[in-house]
Amino acid sequence: MTNDTQTTSSCCSSTPAQAAPVVEAPVASSCCSTSSANPAAAGNGRENLLDNASDMTTCPVMVGNPVSKKAAEAAGLFRDYEGQRYYFCCAGCGPAFDSDPAKYAANMA
Repeated sequence: MTNDTQTTSSCCSSTPAQAAPVVEAPVASSCCSTSSANPAAAGNGRENLLDNASDMTTCPVMVGNPVSKKAAEAAGLFRDYEGQRYYFCCAGCGPAFDSDPAKYAANMA
């Protein structure tokens, strides 16, 4: 007699099919939920970072790196230059911007 078990896989785990109990969980609590076109929009008590696109910008120092204006302000990762506010992706970008603000401001034009 053989003990063949098939393994099922997901992005969260790999478990033997025979040992996996069938448990129905609320859709919003699963990282593997397929019922929503946007998994980041699930509740889970977490902020949906994709909902507010107007909050997003890019870092002028590390061109192309996305930055949440709200998060950058909360962390102090911004500088004002010639009446414009520039947001940074990390703490290292502020001093780099300070070294030549005109150069980095031009990256955002």
